[in-house]
Amino acid sequence: MKVKKNIPYRDQLIELSRLYKIEEIKSYINSKKKLTTSQIELILLKNKVRLPEHSYNKKKIAEIKLKEQVLTNVLVTCCLIIFIISLVSIRPYVKNITSEIKFSYVAKEYKSNKKSFSEKGFNKKRKSKKSDEDNKISLDTRITLNLFENLKYDLKNIRLGESVKPVYLSKLPPDLKNIKSTSKRKNTFIKIVLPLIIDENDKILENRKKLFKILGKSVNSMGEKRWLKRRFEDYQIKDEDIVELKLRMDIVPVSLAIAQAAKESGWGTSRFALEGNAMFGQWTYGKDGIKPKDSKGKGHKVLKFPMLRSSIMAYQRNLNTHKAYGEFREKRASLREDNKKISGLDLVNYLESYAATGKDYVKILTSIISQNKLTDFDHSILMNTNKDSSLTL
Repeated sequence: MKVKKNIPYRDQLIELSRLYKIEEIKSYINSKKKLTTSQIELILLKNKVRLPEHSYNKKKIAEIKLKEQVLTNVLVTCCLIIFIISLVSIRPYVKNITSEIKFSYVAKEYKSNKKSFSEKGFNKKRKSKKSDEDNKISLDTRITLNLFENLKYDLKNIRLGESVKPVYLSKLPPDLKNIKSTSKRKNTFIKIVLPLIIDENDKILENRKKLFKILGKSVNSMGEKRWLKRRFEDYQIKDEDIVELKLRMDIVPVSLAIAQAAKESGWGTSRFALEGNAMFGQWTYGKDGIKPKDSKGKGHKVLKFPMLRSSIMAYQRNLNTHKAYGEFREKRASLREDNKKISGLDLVNYLESYAATGKDYVKILTSIISQNKLTDFDHSILMNTNKDSSLTL
């Protein structure tokens, strides 16, 4: 058996130039010009070819070439995988940005010409045969449904993580009960109250963030002290107890707020909700209220509000200040302390005092939250648009 002799170093260099197809060396060899070993090395290095450190045979040189090709292929594959992963990861952000641009455009168009905008959606439907349900819905509800359709405001997408459209209605459509489909009526109600609840929660969170920022300072400015004083007044804390302010200045879970609004207003169809924007059945013994039809003498009234947002603000303030909901606030604080998400189902059990029916009331709220999957909205966020792009109607 013959033993292969090692190839001389110079021949190794020439063999490498052939494998890597170095034209410069090839042209020198073809022209029969003699290159020194050092010159060949320089040309190979210039073309980023690794020089042999030992005496290699042809097979070894081929192996080096193969390894370098494999390494190159691996690097290209890794870069391609990273690129694909990046595309997939940024897709939701691109989708949200696109949705925000579309919403801003439609909102601007609607503001500039409400009447023509609302009619535009109807004209498409008028070409087809109207259903009995459409014929019974008055213009107010029709405009609301048409607006949501044009803005592509869809609860299914929101449940999947899409941002909530910042559409703020001041009043409920007076004919909401004429929508025959129960699910459609409920979804319409949720679409109306959802952005309002989230927006008011966001304001509370902004104040909470500012509170902790102020408390983290060793010295506070006069403006910060005045701000703190107003917050103590807002949350009805007489002794300026910071611990109590932390307990009270927090959100009400979206699912819980929707469930109570639905229960107290009959999903937006009660007389109190339609006449006084009273979605949470709060009582008053003053003049500014709506008297129940079966009430006799100087009984309670249901507190009325100039707009839906005011009703939500009063409801949040009630849960955050009334002594009957102290356990509610303590449970919410413990969830914060344990870094757990605040959910309606976690806090609903602490609202027995909200209604005379007590535990039965809690069971009804729990059923509303569960059956309508309202916890899907507990961590929904509003679309990131400027104030000019939001719609207040």
